[in-house]
Amino acid sequence: MTASAPVHGTWEPRPAAHWEDGFLSGNGRHGALVFGPPHAERVVVTHHTLVRPGGRDPRPPQLADGLPGLQDRLLAGDTTAAEDFTDGRPLQWVQPFHPAFQVRLAGPRDGGHDYRRDVDFTTGVVSTTCAGRASRVFVSRADDVIVQHVAGPGLTLDIDLDPRLPGAPNGLGIGHGAVLTPEGALLSLRARYPDSDRACTGVTQIVVTGGTTTLVPPGVHIEGARSVLLLTRVHRHTGELDVVAEGRALRDLPTDHDELLERHAALHRTAYERVTLDLAADPADRSLPGSELLKQPRSAALPERLFAAGRYHLLSASGLFPPRLTGLWTGDWNTAWSGAFTNDANLNLQTASSAAAALPEVTEAHAQLIQRLLPDWRDNARVIFGARGVVAPAHTDGESGHSYHFSREYPLHLWTAGADWLLKPLVDHDETHGTRDPRTAAALAEVAVFYEDFLTRTDENGHLVVVPSYSPENRPAGASWGTINAAMDLSAARHALRTAAAYHPDTPDAARWHALADRLPPHRINEDGALAEWAWPGLTDSYDHRHLSHLYGVWPLDEITPYDSPELAAAAHRALELRGAENDSAHGHLHHALIAARLRDGGRVAHALGQVLDGDFFHASLMSAHYPGRDVYNADAAHTLPAVLIEMLVQSTPDRLVLLPALPAAYPEGALRGVRTRFGAELDLTWTRDGATAVIRPGRTHRVELRTSSGAESLHLVAGEDHVLTVRTW
Repeated sequence: MTASAPVHGTWEPRPAAHWEDGFLSGNGRHGALVFGPPHAERVVVTHHTLVRPGGRDPRPPQLADGLPGLQDRLLAGDTTAAEDFTDGRPLQWVQPFHPAFQVRLAGPRDGGHDYRRDVDFTTGVVSTTCAGRASRVFVSRADDVIVQHVAGPGLTLDIDLDPRLPGAPNGLGIGHGAVLTPEGALLSLRARYPDSDRACTGVTQIVVTGGTTTLVPPGVHIEGARSVLLLTRVHRHTGELDVVAEGRALRDLPTDHDELLERHAALHRTAYERVTLDLAADPADRSLPGSELLKQPRSAALPERLFAAGRYHLLSASGLFPPRLTGLWTGDWNTAWSGAFTNDANLNLQTASSAAAALPEVTEAHAQLIQRLLPDWRDNARVIFGARGVVAPAHTDGESGHSYHFSREYPLHLWTAGADWLLKPLVDHDETHGTRDPRTAAALAEVAVFYEDFLTRTDENGHLVVVPSYSPENRPAGASWGTINAAMDLSAARHALRTAAAYHPDTPDAARWHALADRLPPHRINEDGALAEWAWPGLTDSYDHRHLSHLYGVWPLDEITPYDSPELAAAAHRALELRGAENDSAHGHLHHALIAARLRDGGRVAHALGQVLDGDFFHASLMSAHYPGRDVYNADAAHTLPAVLIEMLVQSTPDRLVLLPALPAAYPEGALRGVRTRFGAELDLTWTRDGATAVIRPGRTHRVELRTSSGAESLHLVAGEDHVLTVRTW
């Protein structure tokens, strides 16, 4: 191990010329994106509720009456039957996420000497220093407000709220307000959406110490001040926002920056510091600015810092909602794929570390999103499938949970595995904490009830058939997208039914759900020796695809493991070997890595990680892109990478602990501290070339199976008693 410690922040010696490189802060509701030169610093304000209304039809398609006919055609061999199982509408996206405005701070040019910008992951503070002036920005978890503080001798600043961001629609109804107050000034900006009664309004309270403040509509001019404090909130609303009342609420907050920071940091720091990763990186590499470190993909300092940044950004993006495709941030109204919550891969990949990496804040945000949308999930089940219970959509904007984003090539309204996929992180959380959340129990029961009504067809062997079925976002070779018995659908149905039964033991429902799960068909192994993506005769695999939906039973489920089902695990591994990367999307590579880690393939984990670390996927902000070459701002890689690094080191189920299952040779020593297990223990792991030591701190008494490179043994863990293990590394 090196004498220095991993870095819990990142820095740059130059300003961010583009918003994608801007440093980020957030509290899970408001977001702040800081970029621009010192004489023209900008803070882009975002909020999870900001989605643009449009001319969409948000109803799920009313198709239930035609479902039996579709099932008949598919079972009779009509592989294109599902292509016309729609209501004829064109593809429509969910409401797109957008930024509110930018707070502009303009001052005199001073040459930019001694410039440096930093983000401190432990506090969430983005700071800039230049020529004796210091600027700090954070988003308070305690007070739900964006805090900006500028200090320096004789400050001269022009401040305004500017709606002119890329992609902003021409028809926005913009209204500015600016008034002087005893503390300084109050600014407001309202943007009313075209052809809508909805608007978003931001209000900024400015507190000036020293100097003079004058109105220069739409902003203010400050001369000779010692410090300036800005407090900003934004609201999405109908009608008009009471700006006076909002200004009064902001004036009720403390006006001392340090007090505001202390209130916030007490919450943020506690969450961030629970888990750390040390890969024994070179101290010289650890000291590099992020943009330079990104040029050193073989340095252990890069995954160290990306692990820290990923946990920081994931925590900062989660509160009211879990992270969107862009986390909580964007500087452009034209967000790719609407900046949605994309449920058929991306959301669960981004939140994959939440239980193990000790971020229950993320899981709670995820749970709240599900609770908000459950009524719409019930509509999907009833209107599309004629069933009770719930069906989750593949895309949501956070307002609607209806399935209305679908087309011939993407029949996402036929996907029935989504509810199990989305509830799995909540089940992991319950296992980790030794509880059973009644919200999760109730939702699981509704999923099981859906399957009771939906799973009515059988094959010639008496097995239930999932029809129609869909494997996101792939299709069989020579057939259409809507099919029969997608492997993901089979795994999800089995898992949902058995998990619902476990949450409702000793009831007639539990026995019935177990019996239904037992009637589902087994997975199929194809002629290539691979786990088939569709367990139905005649459906041939298409291997070159970014999604790995068919390996859902390996990760995140524990249905297929090298320990309990070695034949299926070998077939899953063969399927992974044959899978192409298609368009090189970051989520595809990291999904591949997560599955490889479960299958104990450290070489394949290293290769998938290398594709991302070598592929120029990360901006200087350490937020990521969807494609190589920093193409399309997207949080998938940033938020998923910590989960990959944990899974290659520690895996757990309620009854098993796996240590160092897939450690790449590039990281021969290190330490992972504070990770949580699904049997209720906290764990510290250190390893070198010679061996590894794990310190297990159980929260409950339990017997688990330990799996290492040496084989299996039984551990009896006693609540409150530390258990120390020494194992071989290789």
